[in-house]
Amino acid sequence: MKQFKTYEEAVRYLYGLQKYGIKFGLSKTENLLAAVGNPHKGRAYVHIAGTNGKGSIAAFLSSILSEAGFRVGLYSSPHLVRFTERFRINGEEISKDEVITLVNTLMGAIVQEEPPTFFEATTAMALTYFARQDTDIAIMEVGMGGRLDATNVIRPLITVISNIAMDHQMFLGNNLCDIAREKAGIIKSHVPLVTGVKQGKVVEVLREICREASAPMVRLGEQVRFQYRDSRFFYYGQGLRLKGLELGLKGRFQARNAAIALAVTEQLGHKGFSVGHEAMVKGLRKAWWPGRMHIASTQPLILLDGAHNPEAMGTLAAAVKREFTYGRLILVVGVMEDKEIGQILKQIVPMAHHVIYTRPRYSRAATPERLFDYGKNMHKSAEIVPFLDEAITKAKHMAQGNDLILICGSLFTVGEAMSHLDPVNYRPEEL
Repeated sequence: MKQFKTYEEAVRYLYGLQKYGIKFGLSKTENLLAAVGNPHKGRAYVHIAGTNGKGSIAAFLSSILSEAGFRVGLYSSPHLVRFTERFRINGEEISKDEVITLVNTLMGAIVQEEPPTFFEATTAMALTYFARQDTDIAIMEVGMGGRLDATNVIRPLITVISNIAMDHQMFLGNNLCDIAREKAGIIKSHVPLVTGVKQGKVVEVLREICREASAPMVRLGEQVRFQYRDSRFFYYGQGLRLKGLELGLKGRFQARNAAIALAVTEQLGHKGFSVGHEAMVKGLRKAWWPGRMHIASTQPLILLDGAHNPEAMGTLAAAVKREFTYGRLILVVGVMEDKEIGQILKQIVPMAHHVIYTRPRYSRAATPERLFDYGKNMHKSAEIVPFLDEAITKAKHMAQGNDLILICGSLFTVGEAMSHLDPVNYRPEEL
């Protein structure tokens, strides 16, 4: 059995599993966990699925529970610049030494003739890590879908479906109801569901599945309501009222994510996780999730956001219009090849004064030429710059005092941009 001595060796091995792509099914993850003693059994979890907002909800919830004094694990994906970002306890990333230990533990369980996918391996690592670190509760973010996602081996205290929009149709289905059924696969018997889903047909799909599972359903707009006015957040829950609060995550749309996190907090109160008013107020204010409405510079003003599907990009465009005052908008955009490129660009390109089509140094990225071809009838002015670092430099040279540079299109684009703009705090891993 191979054992790794360095962090670089261990993570290179995991990245090598990416060649096995995306395989839906729980058996590999369950087999890995069984071989290391089923560390996930009998532990407390919140399970979060949905098209957009999963990470922000998780960030709010983790911050609230941490402020309440709990030991809180958080598993999320993808990472922006460091592999260790995927595994956090009370906001602290896993150590490199712990990564080596976990990979070596799993090596004894992996059948080399039938290796797991990258996400199956990292999910098993997360569940093992949180058990070894004896977290009070762990927040698990679904990778894709829900029903057959590797994270669906857990039995959570609460499930969450943030919203449903068109994304990953190749894997999840070609209409919203089919996608909803895949994501609703995380719903468990007698386990409450908290959701922000809006579309009537989709709501009925979730309601029916919850009825069959005897799972209480808590929905924004029904049992839970919120408002956001004058940059302050107001929450009206099933027994909780909070008024005039500050949110640590910027953007009006984050109010929905904060409301979902508070609805989950209320439900957890019935499961033995009592959270006081002060912890909620501080947790909402101190929540941090890099790469989402992330101001990376003020001179010039540079905004980063990982919006990577049409709905998320539309939400970002509305937030930029509403919450920023600027002379010109200089757009730097890089999108993954397998996304709905035309629909994504349609949301943001027409409002830009100049567009720089580029790509991060990642194999799945669409070529700038392809992006230009999609956007050629949408933009006022545009150019192709082959690599992202060059594109950012070009945008900064173009920007005048009151201009806004927006870098978006993918979390991979944003992660590379963060490393370029702030290499001290977001130093990339040379793997």
